[in-house]
Amino acid sequence: MALRLVADFDLGKDVLPWLRAQRAASEASETGSGGADVLENDYESLRVLNVERNGNIIYTYKDDKGNVIFGLYDCQTRQNELLYTFETDLQVFSCSVNSERTLLAASLVQSTKERKRNELQPGSKCLTLLVEIHPVNNVKVLKAVDSYIWVQFLYPHVESHPLPENHLLLISEEKYIEQLRIHVAQEDGNRVVIKNSGHLPRDRIAEDFVWAQWDMSEQRLYYIDLKKSRSILKCIQFYADESYNLMFEVPLDVSLSNSGFKLVNFGCDYHQDREKLSKHLTLCVFTNRTGSLCVCYSPKCASWEQITYSVFYIHKGHSKTFTTSLENVGSHVTKGITFLNLDYYVAVYLPGHFFHLLNVQHPDLICHSLFLTGNNEMIDMLPHCPLQSLSGSLVLDCCSGKLYRALLSQSSLLQLLQNTRLDCEKMAALHCALYCGQGTRFLEGQIIQWISENVSACHSFDLIQEFIIASSYWSVYSETSNMDKLLPHSSVLTWNTEIPGITLVTEDIALPFMKVLNFKGYWEKLNSNLEYVKYAKPHFHYNNIVVRREWHNLISEEKTGKRRSTAYVRTILDNAIKVISNLEARNLGPRLTPLLQEEDSHQRLLMGLMVSELKDHFLRHLQGVEKKKIEQMVLDYISKLLDLICHILETSWRKHNLHSCILHFNSRGSAAEFAVFHIMTRILEATKSLFLPLPPDLDNTEKNEKLKFSIILRLPPLIGQKICRLWDHPMSSNIISRNHVTRLLQNYKKQPRNSMIDKSSFSVEFLPLNYFIEILTDIESSNQALYPFEGHDNVDAEFVEEAALKHTTMLLGL
Repeated sequence: MALRLVADFDLGKDVLPWLRAQRAASEASETGSGGADVLENDYESLRVLNVERNGNIIYTYKDDKGNVIFGLYDCQTRQNELLYTFETDLQVFSCSVNSERTLLAASLVQSTKERKRNELQPGSKCLTLLVEIHPVNNVKVLKAVDSYIWVQFLYPHVESHPLPENHLLLISEEKYIEQLRIHVAQEDGNRVVIKNSGHLPRDRIAEDFVWAQWDMSEQRLYYIDLKKSRSILKCIQFYADESYNLMFEVPLDVSLSNSGFKLVNFGCDYHQDREKLSKHLTLCVFTNRTGSLCVCYSPKCASWEQITYSVFYIHKGHSKTFTTSLENVGSHVTKGITFLNLDYYVAVYLPGHFFHLLNVQHPDLICHSLFLTGNNEMIDMLPHCPLQSLSGSLVLDCCSGKLYRALLSQSSLLQLLQNTRLDCEKMAALHCALYCGQGTRFLEGQIIQWISENVSACHSFDLIQEFIIASSYWSVYSETSNMDKLLPHSSVLTWNTEIPGITLVTEDIALPFMKVLNFKGYWEKLNSNLEYVKYAKPHFHYNNIVVRREWHNLISEEKTGKRRSTAYVRTILDNAIKVISNLEARNLGPRLTPLLQEEDSHQRLLMGLMVSELKDHFLRHLQGVEKKKIEQMVLDYISKLLDLICHILETSWRKHNLHSCILHFNSRGSAAEFAVFHIMTRILEATKSLFLPLPPDLDNTEKNEKLKFSIILRLPPLIGQKICRLWDHPMSSNIISRNHVTRLLQNYKKQPRNSMIDKSSFSVEFLPLNYFIEILTDIESSNQALYPFEGHDNVDAEFVEEAALKHTTMLLGL
């Protein structure tokens, strides 16, 4: 399948054996039975509660006495640790531990019986507690109410020394969020206690919200409040110095007024599966390191016959709403659709029905995103349980207690590229696979091998051109966050063909109103993206128009004897030498084909101009990047373009067992030679618009004419005839005329004729030719049709006469 889930943690494998070993050790001196039953009960109650920023996993279970036990799995050491035990029968629904593992916050639900006898806070439905656990000491009641409270410690980016103050978020079902400041101190050695336990300072940071999401990795709180029935998305960023800022506000066209109360990623929340909460509405926010900000939204479904979901590409200033009809609606659909953050992509899927892989960085064209329907075997391999998408492509399966890392499968994408018949799926699979490989030689080799065998597989776009542009883009993409704005990632600029199984509506949306003035890190990149949407008209993508014009100017000046300054030309040629040196460094051994190895001054000028213009382009738009780094990026990018062309050609060369001196011109070409020649022509066709320094077109000097005619004669006859029609040359006319005459005379039977010839109808009085042309004219008239070449103008006796005269004149030197 295109999506691969790699398990990072499994309750059954990473925790349960340890619990059994602990229990076995503690009961080693006891006799009797019942231990196995207890362990099985432990396993049934064992479940994940939360995944903290550092990757540590908090879990809980009940022992045979009904006590609630909290444990922690350290993802670094792969060790378990018991944190605390409540010696009372409570139901836990939220828990968090601070980064030093000295404080534990938990929210628990009391049964009616427990409410009456609970010493901590009798009569309350929900207890929110703060516990000193290093060592186990005091327990403080933070809340004792009849509404649910979720807890989450903040994790600052400070690992070298513990902070004197811990910050804890309390998220209330009554639609407010508080931040508690907890000052701790060490007493009697390493004992950690709460200093201001009598009164913990707290800030009300959000009110009247209907939806909230916690980003554990980036320490961000997203929430939506309603203003005059409008949904306003807001974001609070928490910093390492324990401060926080409201970063932005942006209106969203989503319907939340009657959806109840919804939380995302505040622990593994089993409580929200209840009917009173928003069971079918799905909304989540995804970001990545390039400054993207996506809001994924699926409203409540009145019917499962048709699914609608939207993605708000806020960093691009537009949204896309997708609608797809489900196949086999009779099958029971128990869960809504799932959104997963895969960094550069967002996955949207409904198990057994569809899988949509959305390109976040380049969402404009639907062909760059992959949509698969239920009749594809990849769909059935996706997990059918509800998954919770955490930060950094982490995925939590609360039902099984497994934590996965979601990855795109290169092998499945390559298989799809090779087997699908749809151009849109080939395009999307190609881009997804290249994203996974990020310019690796092995992946490129596999794709090139397939392209060399299926060069005509796509009709909507040029496969070679698309591969060259996309692979070159990915080879330098990671060098700077703005590369997507500066270099093309695709040869396709428009796509008007429908994608089977899905419809799409694109709308412009409001851009966020940023609440701060100084940006760093992610926020600087997001702001850059927003500024680009506002002001980049036209876009900044590099094109070769300037290179093309300057190269033609240099060639023209060379022919007329004019010259630029020697220093300018020398700089251009030095650039070319650097590219060739960079190309040679990529290949340890000699190349099989002599491409780009000849001393062609025009090629070198073009190569050097590409370097010069692309470097100027980067310098204009990459403020703050070192000049040396820019120069290296330029060399790497242009070298990659040319290296891929060489790689494609050499792959075909090796496939047909040709060597570098195989192309001689004294006999008709073999099938292998023609296959390689075909690839060469397709490469030239694909790279024509890229204006790359490939071997230039031959002129009609005597030497080049012989070479071109040798090539034509070695081609299959029908293809050779077509090429003659494209080449405006007397010898082409001669070949065309000979073929035409051959066809006319192949079934000709000589008939008695009048020996008198009307000389006035011929431009030249030359009886043999005049007689011959008259015969051809009579045959054409009797057939009542002309004999055209496919796709070209008709050829007749008059054309033959003109060609014959030109050829005779040329032979006589007249």
